[in-house]
Amino acid sequence: MAFTVTILGNSSAKPTPSAHPSAQVVNLNEQYYLVDAGEGVQQQLIRRGINPLRLRAVFVSHLHGDHCYGLFPLISTLGLLGRRTPLDIYAPAPMGELLEHHLRYFDSDLPYEVKWHEVRTTEHQIIMENNTLEVWSIPLRHRVPTAGFHFREKEPGLNVDKWKIERYGLGIAQIVAAKRGEDVTLEDGTILPNAELTYRPYKARSYAYLSDTAYSPRAAERVKGADLIYHEATYALSEEMWARGRGHSTTAEAAKAAVKAEAGRLIIGHFSSRYKNHEALVEECRTIFPNTYLATEGEKFVIEEKR
Repeated sequence: MAFTVTILGNSSAKPTPSAHPSAQVVNLNEQYYLVDAGEGVQQQLIRRGINPLRLRAVFVSHLHGDHCYGLFPLISTLGLLGRRTPLDIYAPAPMGELLEHHLRYFDSDLPYEVKWHEVRTTEHQIIMENNTLEVWSIPLRHRVPTAGFHFREKEPGLNVDKWKIERYGLGIAQIVAAKRGEDVTLEDGTILPNAELTYRPYKARSYAYLSDTAYSPRAAERVKGADLIYHEATYALSEEMWARGRGHSTTAEAAKAAVKAEAGRLIIGHFSSRYKNHEALVEECRTIFPNTYLATEGEKFVIEEKR
């Protein structure tokens, strides 16, 4: 199954001529989820070949404009495009109040339902779940209530080894029992342990989105083992005082979080507009966590299946 993250925006706060504010799309098995919705997000979706109608849900980390100003025009555009299925929005309070006013004054006759789900930013819990995916909220440390999101693929069901089926002459009922995780009893009374017969077709994968936040060892611990982590790195190592005063992280702190999480790869973004050379920022991270990459707009990160 495909599991990808497409970067739509990587800058912080002030707009720049060449960068857009925070927004990403997570695609798991052709189910698309928007993560943060900075200004211009609908144009960025179209530029990257992602049909906005395919979005199943939107996750907003916090109510700073560079993370949510693009949500409201997107809601309007989805109505113009003829969306009929509900749009689930997961965000901290008071997003519900903001949506209520928007719908009253701008989109009172939408052809679809907008459903807000409050994200409690002090709680680590499942906020969305379907057959293939769990999304967990991750409490973060910022100037306003903020949550990260951990997208965790559900563990696939057991498969029965075809060679074992032939070897032991297993019937349908025995195969079904094995897929349920049960041991199997043969006609002669022999009990076959489930582990002897079954295997997982692949290992579950995960992606963690941690923005905006000061360095949080607890947040890193809660996403331990993630295959891919996005962590903000608003400031260079030399500007630690600026980061601390504004509830953000430096390059070194983003890298420390990836080390603590035992992550497979790290993506950094949410760069201050003062930096023109982002390569220097990623190199600072690589001195601590070598497998670090820039959240370059338009880039798609693939999380490969693990056997």
